[in-house]
Amino acid sequence: MARMRIRQRPPGARAGGREVLPGEWASVLAGVAALALLLCGCKPEVLEAPLLHEIAPGVAYANYRLPDVPWSIHLVRVELSRTNLGIESVHAHGTSLGLASLSEQVASLEPGLGQPVAAVNGDFFQTWGRPYAGETRGLQIAGGELLSGPSNRVCFWVDGQGRPRMGRVMSRFTVTWPDGSTNDFGLNELVHSNRLVLFTPTLGWSSTGTTNAFELVLEQADPHRWLPLALGDTVAARVRELRPGGNTPITPETLVLAVEGARSWFVPAVGPGDVLRLSLITEPDLKGVRTALGGGPALIQNGRRQPTPEPMGFERMAYDLASAIERHPRTAIGWSRDHLWLALVDGRLACLSAGMTLQELAGCFEGLGCTEAMNLDGGGSATMWVQGRIRNKPSDRQERDVANGLVVVQR
Repeated sequence: MARMRIRQRPPGARAGGREVLPGEWASVLAGVAALALLLCGCKPEVLEAPLLHEIAPGVAYANYRLPDVPWSIHLVRVELSRTNLGIESVHAHGTSLGLASLSEQVASLEPGLGQPVAAVNGDFFQTWGRPYAGETRGLQIAGGELLSGPSNRVCFWVDGQGRPRMGRVMSRFTVTWPDGSTNDFGLNELVHSNRLVLFTPTLGWSSTGTTNAFELVLEQADPHRWLPLALGDTVAARVRELRPGGNTPITPETLVLAVEGARSWFVPAVGPGDVLRLSLITEPDLKGVRTALGGGPALIQNGRRQPTPEPMGFERMAYDLASAIERHPRTAIGWSRDHLWLALVDGRLACLSAGMTLQELAGCFEGLGCTEAMNLDGGGSATMWVQGRIRNKPSDRQERDVANGLVVVQR
């Protein structure tokens, strides 16, 4: 087996004007380097280890480069024992829709949530030129407020004890009609045939943007529970009015329940004054979670590297399969008992970095000792922000507007 030899400076030595932290080399960077060679079959090479330097108490950053592939890997390490550090999710403009650069999203983070230290882009999303630009594929909770619902895909969240968690989250969102019948519904997403969608003020639009839809304007019925919506809630909503045709205005005090068509066969007879019950349950139950973000697929779960996922749907077969086994820019998150890692691999840059396959990316997290790791949106969206500036080289040659992201904050 080829081995990489890493030339190390003694602890406390300086390079590039920054202090080298003691004990970092063997546990972190040597593991990444050795595994990288194992994955790509590169010849042995003597490299000088990069600097994993502290950017805030309990948070460190390094840019590791392996020129033989080539790879440029950006790593942020967060000590999970630090109770003053947290992870927050952000979305462009603070709404469910819309696109903005990661730098803009970090700058718009509410000061009360903490001082931003590092950030990466988040979930996959609809791009410009399509309905609902900035609509993410999966769950997002920001500051405890539910922005988008789960879609039976892998999600990242922070539990009530401040620990990172990952798993497949399934929606059990239901509306209970006055006659006791129920229907499933989606949240702040494109309206499909025979599929109810609930629109909230966090959509970010002044109206639903629908066409050929039957919509119910809902107002508060319970004086103790209304907006903002949170996972695990069951909310009573009174029908204010019925609006055929679609594109109903959304106010800060109202919700809109929409279904495609003049009036779908499964919507029972309701009228103004009727009370509906909206249940926002998930499996597993994430009630009380304040930070969550979709992504996927899982790279490492319960300490085991996950296989490359099978393509889903004929129309996406070629892209889903190819993008998993080809080298592309990548963003991901992983953790062990003691540390959480944000990772970004530059790609599509001939002399700097080729990008990674999903299996190579999983290998890097194994080298870091992670027992859990999850892929995030990559390609031109892959962006890492550290201490006020973008540290990676976006493949678009400039920072791309994205839907959402994860931010490490110091409280």
